[in-house]
Amino acid sequence: MTTEHYILNLNPQAESSWDRCVLRNPLTGERSNLEAAIAKAVGDRAGSYLINVNIDVRVLQSGEPSLTVKNTVELPKLGNIKQKNNRLLAS
Repeated sequence: MTTEHYILNLNPQAESSWDRCVLRNPLTGERSNLEAAIAKAVGDRAGSYLINVNIDVRVLQSGEPSLTVKNTVELPKLGNIKQKNNRLLAS
């Protein structure tokens, strides 16, 4: 039996569905490859297998979600910009 550690990031507001629930290796930051771990467990031998996978999850540490804020800034149209004393002024 092998023990693996991952960082789980849950973000229901993520724009992409694949970013809403992500398992990453805590050392490399790479996404988990559970299929490779299971293949290793059966010895990487070719064939089809009916397998039983037990998942025992223990939260070792948790953190608050990071907030992403989107700001909208309206810029003046280029046709309304004048230069005075080496400064750009919007009218």
